[in-house]
Amino acid sequence: MDKFQIETAQNIAISQNVAHVTTRIGSYLIDALFIFGYYIIIAIIIGMLDIPFSMEYLSLYMLLGLPIFFYSLIFEVLMNGQTPGKYFNQTRVVKLDGSKPTFGSYLIRWLLRVVDFTLASGSVAVLTILLNGKGQRLGDIAAGTTVISEKKRITLKDTIANDVVDNYTPTYSQVTLLTDSDIHTISNVYRDALRKRNHKVILKLHTKVIELTGITTEQKPAQFIDTVIKDYHYYARQ
Repeated sequence: MDKFQIETAQNIAISQNVAHVTTRIGSYLIDALFIFGYYIIIAIIIGMLDIPFSMEYLSLYMLLGLPIFFYSLIFEVLMNGQTPGKYFNQTRVVKLDGSKPTFGSYLIRWLLRVVDFTLASGSVAVLTILLNGKGQRLGDIAAGTTVISEKKRITLKDTIANDVVDNYTPTYSQVTLLTDSDIHTISNVYRDALRKRNHKVILKLHTKVIELTGITTEQKPAQFIDTVIKDYHYYARQ
C-alpha cells in the first residue's frame, strides 16, 4: 500500500503515492487538537457570558456544536480535499481516477465516518486501509476516493541521476531544437501540473512540444514529456 497508477480519460498515466496509515492517524490527531481548541474557546466565551447549561439554552449548544459535527465535510469541500490535519501532513482526498471529488463524494465519506471511526474507535478504518491496498477506508470505497500524499519522495534513482547520465540512452534527438528557456518552462509547467494533477495541462504541453520539435511518438503524454526533459539534459551535457 505505497503507490498505485491511474490512467485518466486523456490517456495520461499518473502515479499516486497513497498516504500511509500512520500519516492519516497523525492528520486525525491534528484535527482532534483543532476541535479540542474550538471547545476550549467556546467554553471560555460561555463562561464569560455566564450562560448556564440547561434545557433553555440547549438549542444554542447544539448550534455551537454544528461546526464540529460537520468539521471534516466543511473543510474537505472548502479546502479541495483537505482538513487542517491533512494540510499539515500534505495529504489530500482524491478520486481513484485522479480527479477532484464531487460534493457527493465528500458527503459519502463523511456519512460513513460513523462506521469507520465512531463505532469501533477507528479500528475499522485502520483495518480496511491496511487490507485494501489503495489507502481506502469504508467511506473511501463507497465514494470511490482515496487519500494521497503530496510529499515529494526522494528515491535512490533521484540522488544518483547525475552519476548515471552517461549511461542514459536518449529517445528523441529532436529535443536539441529546444532552447534552455523552452526546457525550463516545460519542466516547471510539467512538475506543477503533476503536483496539481492537472491532466489537461499535461495534454496541452504534450501537443505543444510535438509542435515545436516535430517528434512522432506513441508514448503517453506524461511519459513523453518526462522523456523529452531527460533527453534534453542528456544532450546538454555532451
